[in-house]
Amino acid sequence: MFYYFFKNVVLIPLLRWVFRPKVEGLHHLPAHGSAIIAGNHLSFSDHFLMPVMVKRRIRFLGKMEYFTGRGVKGKLIAAFFRGIGAIPVDRSGKEAAQAALDTGLGVLGSGELLGIYPEGTRSHDGRLYKGKVGVAAMALKSGAPVIPCAMIGTFEAQPTGKLLPRVVPITIRFGEPLDFSRYAGMEDHRAVLRAVTDEIMYAIWRLSEQEYVDTYASEAKAALRSVDGGARPAAVVAGPSSREQASVGRSAAA
Repeated sequence: MFYYFFKNVVLIPLLRWVFRPKVEGLHHLPAHGSAIIAGNHLSFSDHFLMPVMVKRRIRFLGKMEYFTGRGVKGKLIAAFFRGIGAIPVDRSGKEAAQAALDTGLGVLGSGELLGIYPEGTRSHDGRLYKGKVGVAAMALKSGAPVIPCAMIGTFEAQPTGKLLPRVVPITIRFGEPLDFSRYAGMEDHRAVLRAVTDEIMYAIWRLSEQEYVDTYASEAKAALRSVDGGARPAAVVAGPSSREQASVGRSAAA
């Protein structure tokens, strides 16, 4: 009830009339049945702008910190994310990751749309980072198609650390569904999970046209925080690495 009230009475008028986001490829989303929407993650605003433009409800995996804040502000944030149907994800260990995977599979098993950010965290500099294999595991275990999504302009509107967003041109671009049924039964193979994830990230990169960084966003952030300055800078390439492009080519040929 809170979700539909907040979306239709608050978010839709505010975001559609004020920000007027442009949407491309909306026809790629299924009218019924489960699907994974895998997108880049540039801003806190991503949680609102993309779901507002989709008629069906999208369940997102959200970091546990959104649900455990203290004080009045923390309780309000937690209540909001629970109200919109977000799923808390504990990113502290392997067992927690498995719990998040099982929860996501439960959403897909009930025929819903699951939203996920394969990078695992927001981009701190507007570039696209290497994807984690959880999205591939969900796709293979559930058999659901993966729909790549690119948020364009949200980093300029509300980069990390900015409280209030600016009104700038924003585009939400959905790509053609990716079918990974050829990998059925191979979800326990690490190489397969990596190849599927790379193909998803390649599709997101094609839609977003971001600079691609062949390392995890969490590692890049840790390097920036390094006091010693001993961490090597992340390598920026025009698109996914040659290894990733090769895996996409092999997948397409299969």
